[in-house]
Amino acid sequence: TLVELLVVLVVLGLLISIVAPRAIGYLGGARSDTARIQMETFAAALDLYRLDMRKYPTAEVGLTALVAAPAGATRWRGPYLNKPELPLDPWDNAYVYQSPGPGGAPYRMLSYGADGREGGEDEDADISVP
Repeated sequence: TLVELLVVLVVLGLLISIVAPRAIGYLGGARSDTARIQMETFAAALDLYRLDMRKYPTAEVGLTALVAAPAGATRWRGPYLNKPELPLDPWDNAYVYQSPGPGGAPYRMLSYGADGREGGEDEDADISVP
């Protein structure tokens, strides 16, 4: 029975070695998808902010304008997000907000991915909207 037990352990080890990398790959993709969906939610909230304030938040104010009124904002009718605090990306880093964005865009939001630095590949790749 010891031999049978060892065979079962070897088979289980082989199965885990095949399944684990795929499961980890799906987890990384899920985090990237989560970041993209969160930024699309921020984009919708930014559009509501723009309707009230007649402009997008400046880079200095950033995304915090979605949960707290900027200084001197008389037309602010937020909060524009359901949470009292601005959420972090799936890797516990703050989202980056740039205003104006590149190419004449009014803004750009970024998550620097798992490594928290600009650039990278796979799970470390930057995710941006728009």
